[in-house]
Amino acid sequence: MPLEIIEERTVGADLGADAIAMGLWTGLAGFALIAAMMIALYGTWGAVAIGALLINVALTISALVLLGATLTLPGIAGLILGMGLAVDANVLINERIREETRAGKRAASAVQSGFDRAYRAILDSNLTTLIATALLFWLGSGPVRGFALTMGLGIAISLFTAVAVVRAAMDIHLRRQRPKTFEIKPLFQFLASARVPSYRFMRARFAGLAVSLALSLASVGLFVSPGLNYGVDFRGGVLIEARSEAPADLGAMRTGMEALNLGEVSLQDSDGGRSVLIRVEEQPGGEAAQTAAAEAVKSVLAEVSPGTDIDRVEIVGPRVSAELAVAGLIAVAAASLAMLGYIWARFDWPYAVGAIATLVLDVTKTVGFLALTGLDFGLTAIAALLTLIGYSVNDKVVVYDRMRENADRHPDMQLRELIDLSINQTLARSLYTSGTALLAMLPMAIWGGAAVQSFAIPMVFGIVVAASSSIFIAAPILLFLGDWRRRNRPVEQATVKRPVAP
Repeated sequence: MPLEIIEERTVGADLGADAIAMGLWTGLAGFALIAAMMIALYGTWGAVAIGALLINVALTISALVLLGATLTLPGIAGLILGMGLAVDANVLINERIREETRAGKRAASAVQSGFDRAYRAILDSNLTTLIATALLFWLGSGPVRGFALTMGLGIAISLFTAVAVVRAAMDIHLRRQRPKTFEIKPLFQFLASARVPSYRFMRARFAGLAVSLALSLASVGLFVSPGLNYGVDFRGGVLIEARSEAPADLGAMRTGMEALNLGEVSLQDSDGGRSVLIRVEEQPGGEAAQTAAAEAVKSVLAEVSPGTDIDRVEIVGPRVSAELAVAGLIAVAAASLAMLGYIWARFDWPYAVGAIATLVLDVTKTVGFLALTGLDFGLTAIAALLTLIGYSVNDKVVVYDRMRENADRHPDMQLRELIDLSINQTLARSLYTSGTALLAMLPMAIWGGAAVQSFAIPMVFGIVVAASSSIFIAAPILLFLGDWRRRNRPVEQATVKRPVAP
C-alpha cells in the first residue's frame, strides 16, 4: 500500500541552531529575572528556593534524556514557563511561614504549620496545571507534545524540589541555629510587610464585572472582524521562512509570486526586513500540489533575491489541518470540563462555576488579543490557551483554598467579609507568582522570534488577565452564588459552604 505524505515540516540547520541558542539565552534571562525577584523578596530563603529550582531544571532535563525526548524550541519554552510556575510553591510556603510568624508562633511551629497549610494549596494548584498539560500532550502533536511533556515534568518534579529540598534546608537551620522565631527577611526592607492588607475588593465587584464583560464582548467583536489570523496548521497550505543578509525586496517577491497563480500569498517581514515569512493558500490537487507550490516559491526567491537561505518549510494538507482544528477545539473544551469537575469535587459547585465563568472570560480576552495583534493562530496558540486555562485555575484555587480554611476558622463571618479577608491574605502570593511567571516569559516574548511568539506573547497577556480576574471576576461570582443560595436555603448560615476536608 503506497504511503501518502499528508504533512511535512522542514527546518534548516541554521534556523535550528539559532533557535536553540535563542531559547537557551532567553531561558537564562528568564531564570536570572526570577532569581533576582525571589532573592529581593525573601533574601537567603529566596536563594535557597533558586537552588531548589536549579535542581528542578537538572532533574527535568535528566528525565527528558532518560525518556529519549528531543529538546525542541517549544520544549525549551515549556522548560522556561515551568521555572516560573515551579517557584509558586516556594512563594506559598514562604508567605505562609511569614503569616504564622506574625501570629506569634515559635520557629519550629511556624515552619511546620507553614508547610502543612501551604501543601494542600500547592497540590491543588499544580494538579490543575498538570491536567491541562496532560490534555495538551494527549491531543497535541509534534513540538506541542514536546512542550507539554517538558512543562509537565518540571511542574511534577517541583512538588518534590520546592517542598522536600527547601524543607530539609529549613530543618538544618532550625537544628543548628535554634532561633526563637523564623524570620524570612527580604533583601530590601521596603519590601517587608508587617501586616495583611485590608482592601475591600467586593465593593468594586460591579465595576470589575462590567469592565470584564465589556472587554470580552469587544473580544468577540474582534473575533468576528477582523478575525483570527489562522496559520498553516489550521488552513492548510505552505509556510516558508526565508532569511537574507540584506533587507528583502518585498515588492519584487510579491510580483514574482503573483505570476505563479498560486492564489492568496501573504508576505510578512521582520528583523529589519532580513527575515520574511511567506504563506501560500492551500492548493487544489492534494499534497503533491502543495509540494510543487513550495518548490515554485523557492525558485522565485532564488531569482529575485539571490543568496536567500530557506530556514523553514511547512506543508500541511487539508485533511491534517481539519484534524488539527478539531483536536484543538476538543482539547480546550476537555480542559475546561476537567477543571470544572476537579474544582467541584475538591471544593463545591459555586467555586467551580465561578472558576469556569472566569476562565471563559480570560480565554475570550486572549482570543480577542490574538485577533487584534494578528499573531499566527495555530497549534502554538492553542498550546498557549490550554496553558492559560491551567494557569488561570491555578491562581483561583489558591484563593479558594484560603476561603475554605477561613470558613472553618470563622463559621459566623459574613460571606463578603470572608472573601475580602481571603483575597487580602493571598494577595502577596498572587502578585508574586504572577510576577515570576511574567518574568519567565518576557525574554521569550521579546526576543523569541516568530517560532514561539504565538505562544509567549499571548501568555504574557494571559498572565496579567488571570491575575486580575481572580479578584474582580471569580470572587464576585462566588459572592453572588453564595448570596443566592442563602436566600433559597434560609436554614443555612450566610457563609460559604464548607466542603468536607480532603
